[in-house]
Amino acid sequence: MSRTETGAAGTETGAAGTAANAETGAAGTAATPAPAAARPRPRRTGAAALWTLPPLAALALVFLYPLALVVWQSFTPEDGGHSTTPYTAVLAEASFRAALTNTVLLAVGATVGALLLGLALSLVIAFVPFPGGKALSRFIDLFLAFPSFLITLALLFLYGTVGMANGLWTDVTGAAHGPLDFLHTPWGVLLAEVTYFTPFVMRPLLAAFSQVDSGQLEAAASLGARPWRIVRTVILPEALPSLAAGGALVLVLGLNEFGIVLFTGAKDVVTLPMLVYTKALLDGDYTGACVVAVVNIVLSVALYALYRTVMSRTGGSPARRTGGADRAGA
Repeated sequence: MSRTETGAAGTETGAAGTAANAETGAAGTAATPAPAAARPRPRRTGAAALWTLPPLAALALVFLYPLALVVWQSFTPEDGGHSTTPYTAVLAEASFRAALTNTVLLAVGATVGALLLGLALSLVIAFVPFPGGKALSRFIDLFLAFPSFLITLALLFLYGTVGMANGLWTDVTGAAHGPLDFLHTPWGVLLAEVTYFTPFVMRPLLAAFSQVDSGQLEAAASLGARPWRIVRTVILPEALPSLAAGGALVLVLGLNEFGIVLFTGAKDVVTLPMLVYTKALLDGDYTGACVVAVVNIVLSVALYALYRTVMSRTGGSPARRTGGADRAGA
């Protein structure tokens, strides 16, 4: 066979092999199943959609319908009809402005106090080993189930005018009255709210601290970083989202707190929930009570929407956004 014939035969063999490979690849591609994302999703049947009707009906009956009645009543004056006159009258009252000021100041004060105290206690429980630390952490979960008035009653037993502290003082000194008489003031309400709301800050903080890598803390300490710098550059960046979540929760709860103010007996401390109680049950002004309730609801919803907006724009943990640069600076 000549060289020309040999080359032609080789060329035909290569072409045949290439064609065979192409056919094999095409067959393999055809045999490979489509990814799950590319597969058409089955359409919802009517029977599956019916399962959503019972919870929606329960939600509408239990929550949306009473809320709609409150809003409707707030636009219904006593002389009949529907107008914004009740809002104009209530917003012009000095008692409403005082209640709004007290509500905002107490909620902000309780939030700041709970954040500071909760952060300090959480740091101790999470990073300072001591006997009973785990039991104390579990007690925080149990504390969240306590009603607010129970905490107020405990403070009254301790620091009330006839409480244990004043009783001990009168027994020792023989005085007729003890020196402690602040629970019936705004400071007493603030103390009760800080005491009650602090675990709501501690629970997410303890969960965040449990995710901190101990190796990072040891590395920062070996480089000579002081404890406060370790907290500021390593621990706090991981805890900021949890701290913000706990603070927003406390602020919303503080705006709507009723039991603590009622059980402290602070007559000069009138908040928006207390004003609703006073107008509805004591004054018989149901329309005015609904107006105050709607204002309180609007404040709470606006605050929650602001919190969601801020958290969505921050994009989560600062440690993830900086890529660990802050830790390296420790």
